[in-house]
Amino acid sequence: MRRDVFQAIADPTRRAILTLLALHAMTPNAIAEHFDSSRQAISKHIKILTECELVKQEQSGREIHYHFNVQKMKEVDIWMEQFRAIWETRFDQLDNLLKTTK
Repeated sequence: MRRDVFQAIADPTRRAILTLLALHAMTPNAIAEHFDSSRQAISKHIKILTECELVKQEQSGREIHYHFNVQKMKEVDIWMEQFRAIWETRFDQLDNLLKTTK
């Protein structure tokens, strides 16, 4: 099942996992050590992130290491860029309005 990237990053735990993996690859146990949740709950979060292709897994002997998928996040950023331009324009208009009404 393919999941929606935006639904995946809407969850604060999954965003925290992505932040950890952006620093370096980690095993599921190493990831789970950073949270108060159960190992099984963290595994479910990792599964969702993997299904969305936000993280990649790599087998290293008997261990699996998860890596942050920069390319997938670039796709999200490219999509968000169109809105960023709109927001900046609106904030500039608001700034100008506030300056003229003082």
